[in-house]
Amino acid sequence: MATTLAEEVEKIRNSQLQEWALAKVNYDNLRTVKTKKIVIDGIPMIIQFNPKRITSSAAKVDTKSIQERKCFLCPDNLPEQQKGIDFIGKYLILVNPFPIFPKHLTIPSYKHEPQQIKGKVADMLELAYRLQDYVFFYNGPKCGASAPDHLHFQAGNKGFLPIEKDFDSFEKENIITKSNIRISLLADYPCGTFMMESEDILLIDEYFNKIYQALEIKPEEYEPMMNVLAWYSQDRYKLCFFPRVQHRPSCFYGEGENNILISPASVDMGGVFITPLEKDFDKIKEGDVSKIIREVCLDKASLRKIADRLNA
Repeated sequence: MATTLAEEVEKIRNSQLQEWALAKVNYDNLRTVKTKKIVIDGIPMIIQFNPKRITSSAAKVDTKSIQERKCFLCPDNLPEQQKGIDFIGKYLILVNPFPIFPKHLTIPSYKHEPQQIKGKVADMLELAYRLQDYVFFYNGPKCGASAPDHLHFQAGNKGFLPIEKDFDSFEKENIITKSNIRISLLADYPCGTFMMESEDILLIDEYFNKIYQALEIKPEEYEPMMNVLAWYSQDRYKLCFFPRVQHRPSCFYGEGENNILISPASVDMGGVFITPLEKDFDKIKEGDVSKIIREVCLDKASLRKIADRLNA
């Protein structure tokens, strides 16, 4: 009997943790990372102190810095110990050696092409269907991607992100409800979120593109600012679309006590805020996180205006 993609991924994950010292140490260390719970607008969220994520959180993503380094997602530049699995001849599924999740994957394109999700949503949802134990995510080039020059997704095990784990409990403000698709705003969730649910990949792709086209593209950029989460459950594809207005919050650039090194990406939008510095983990409070969300996310009034256009 042929092995499934899920079985292949689990096999290579286990072998990488046995044979690749860097990955083994970092996944072992993940068991002892500090976490604490906070409540934002009545919604429980998590702060994680994860020092190994400093490279990603503080990554220099300006054009000059990117041009001066080798792309660490290109197949020819991967560490010798890092092994991958092919997906549809377009992507390589890898174990992420700097994990946030107990099971954390990176899925780069074989091609060195810019981080841009347009035209790739169906691929992301197909991954979610084939690997149903995972939540998949996409960080825009100015929304948490540490390799904005190379198209890639990531994935982490289900049951970790509050937005996925507690999804059924959130209040949903319906925008479009048809027999084959439901689009809503998560009314009580702190981050402005479009939620799409359907059995049809192509329908989600169609409405995703409509929202994509309705968003502003900033000067000298090629894609609206966004984070995306997707998973498959209860025989339906589920996709969260978080429009963004800013890459990093003001506290990232603050000095002294005003500095909190946090660079929000999809995992943070999903309810787990990553702090690579212990001093930030110790001092960050609910008010800090609320301010970060207000600064980097598109506000809900603007999301409703986009929703009105979808219904026009």
